[in-house]
Amino acid sequence: MRVLFNSARAAILTMSLLATGAAFAKDKADITVAVVPKVAVPFFDDCNTGAKDAADKLGVQYQWVVPQNTQGSTQVKIIEDLIARHVDGIAISVNEPKSVEGIIKQAVDAGIAVLTFDSDSANSGRSMYIGTINEAAGETMGKAMAEAIGGEGKVAIVTGQLGASNLNERIAGVKKALEAYPKITIAATEGTEDDLARGVSVTEALLRANPDLKGIFGISQVGGPAVAKVLAEKEFSDRKGVLKVFAFDDLPDTVKGVKDGFIDGIMVQRPVTMGRLAVEHLVAQITGEEKSPADVDTGVTVVTAENLGSYTK
Repeated sequence: MRVLFNSARAAILTMSLLATGAAFAKDKADITVAVVPKVAVPFFDDCNTGAKDAADKLGVQYQWVVPQNTQGSTQVKIIEDLIARHVDGIAISVNEPKSVEGIIKQAVDAGIAVLTFDSDSANSGRSMYIGTINEAAGETMGKAMAEAIGGEGKVAIVTGQLGASNLNERIAGVKKALEAYPKITIAATEGTEDDLARGVSVTEALLRANPDLKGIFGISQVGGPAVAKVLAEKEFSDRKGVLKVFAFDDLPDTVKGVKDGFIDGIMVQRPVTMGRLAVEHLVAQITGEEKSPADVDTGVTVVTAENLGSYTK
């Protein structure tokens, strides 16, 4: 009986080890990863380019799932659907960090590898964050503005969604940098929900209410194009070159704003790199190759008229 028991236990142990090895040896062609951006905007098109290219090179199945709005509940529903479809990995740029905490934990409990990119939900149980260290990027932006306006004057902040953690981290960085310049005051902080038309309206109102405004921070990707459009209007044409403008992300209209002299500098992130790394790390975690994930800072490049043709993503 003892021999039979030991033999059975050995057989069970062997089967367990084989099963574990099989999980780690899962054929990459059978792996499905999904990447979820915040919303459909050009910045995330670049993320998609990097992610899809990595998926193609690794030979895994790839899904690009775009929310129709920036509400946290929309991303929750998307993740619920991805869990039901039994994907192996999810990378998400989070709109509302708190709202997705529970559903990300459910995905992880279901055996799905989950990481965040671009915008984090640090308390969700995700394995890692890949993207810009936003507070540091905001601090760089704040210092650039302070130098541009001579260390004094009124400035305003035009952001995207007011609850977005990555944008609020950038704002925190801007404010940290401006602490060294007591003669600079922030006149207003306005949200746009990342809508260009709303950004234009907000910027017009800011300039009318603050004729002595010396600078505007475009914290989200619509800020630069919105300010450039406003400064091209006849009503505000005398502010071109006088109003200092620093923006995020190199959308075509933002780059054009630099070329046309409406925007002084852009904090350019590396979205292609974010997308590529998101898929690479997901697959490494799914296959068991990456056992101790750590956050990755993809950094920013400060782009001005001088280096407009020589930076990379």
